[in-house]
Amino acid sequence: MDRSIQVIAMCLITNLGLIFFLYPADIIASLSTGHWSAVLLGFVIHIGMVSVYIKGLSKCAPKNVIDLFQSAGNVFAFLMLLPLAVYFVMMLIITVRAYAEIVTMVFLAQTPLWTIMLLFLALSTLVSLWGIESLFRTSMLIALLFFPFLIIVVILSFQNVDWHYMLPFVDRKTATFSYVFHRPFLQSLFAFVGGFLFLGFIPPYVPYQSRKIIMASLLLLPFFLISVYVPLLTFGENTASKFPFPFIMAVDTVDISWLMFDRITIFFMISLLCFVVLFLSLVMWMTLQLLKRSMHFFNAPIASVLLAATVFIVCLLVPSWSNVEQMIWWNTYLRLYAAFVIPLVTFALGVSRRRKEVIRP
Repeated sequence: MDRSIQVIAMCLITNLGLIFFLYPADIIASLSTGHWSAVLLGFVIHIGMVSVYIKGLSKCAPKNVIDLFQSAGNVFAFLMLLPLAVYFVMMLIITVRAYAEIVTMVFLAQTPLWTIMLLFLALSTLVSLWGIESLFRTSMLIALLFFPFLIIVVILSFQNVDWHYMLPFVDRKTATFSYVFHRPFLQSLFAFVGGFLFLGFIPPYVPYQSRKIIMASLLLLPFFLISVYVPLLTFGENTASKFPFPFIMAVDTVDISWLMFDRITIFFMISLLCFVVLFLSLVMWMTLQLLKRSMHFFNAPIASVLLAATVFIVCLLVPSWSNVEQMIWWNTYLRLYAAFVIPLVTFALGVSRRRKEVIRP
């Protein structure tokens, strides 16, 4: 049974949950003009790696990425997947800590930070224990409930834009791609890497068609551009670069007289936080799958609680927002590993496996 619609919904939700908060600030910090270049480059990398990843998986179907790596040897699988497991744990820590800080900054200033982090982890742990099929059914429900609100807010966010801020389109830094190895651009890849790795973990539980996933991923490009250009066109580059969350600030300037609530930011935040909780649940489920293959005494409920407790304790030890930003930067090497090495090795193993099947009499 083809369940591509559920996979597409999960792809869109997990990516949208990562786009609108940290990503705009990193792209705006990467360039002073021609920000479209950095957005398009990151998106091309994203589509390229997704295509390579899915192509490799299709050649070894119905095996998932763990089965594929283990077919090359347990030692090889351990060495290749250990950095990926560490990356997933780091993603959990950074996402929980960063988004809890965002919630307190935007509309829950009096709420203790630890309660928000605990709520994130409790919800994501519970959802991850339901299993991958329940996760995908939940993604469909969340998409139906909150995606319309997100679209409305995105449309309304253009209320105060000044299109003159679009110019100039290009400068020397944009044309030469000299920003590629700078810290802000490398950090911006956080929004691209987290949302596609689950595609290698769901076979054979959730079958899907590769072509549909790649085509649906193209729908994300407008949201990447909007998340960067709405604050740029609202405030200008000099002002937008001062904000830690430029898109949130741009949405907060929207004045809708017919709305019973003063700020549409609340609707926007609630929608995206639901997306983030689903993303955390998915990452936790993938981490548990890796642990399950490496531990014969694995117990899913106990392991999930221990993982959540570890993430919670580490999050409590992070004292300030500047430390969160430093952790995002430290995670760059693991992010590049997950973005490039895992898809390329998956493709190489998939091609090798297919050739052996063809040669075998």
